[in-house]
Amino acid sequence: MIRQFLGVITGYLIFVITSVLLFKVSGVKPHAEASAAFMFLTFVYGSVFSFLSGLVTQFIARTRNLKINYIFFFIMAGFAAFSLFKSDGSSWTQLLAIFVFAPISILGGYFLIQKFKT
Repeated sequence: MIRQFLGVITGYLIFVITSVLLFKVSGVKPHAEASAAFMFLTFVYGSVFSFLSGLVTQFIARTRNLKINYIFFFIMAGFAAFSLFKSDGSSWTQLLAIFVFAPISILGGYFLIQKFKT
């Protein structure tokens, strides 16, 4: 149980810290309008780190099923939905998190399970 908890926390920290770094380094505000090129960059960057965070979640939890990744999915999507309803401005980042990044995190866990399947 502790491994599962640590897996989800670590996966979420990877997702959040890398997201914050992208916006800090670029100088773009996450709830502001952005260019199509930056939105595409965010899509690719976020997809890579969402996959990685799902993979790390599964690696730490070592459950060999996707239950922990589904929990991680709901946490990611839940925080993004909460932010969507509470923030002013553009909501493209929250929508990406709900409809792209959270589902991709499940793929990261699935990839690891398939890679080590015996």
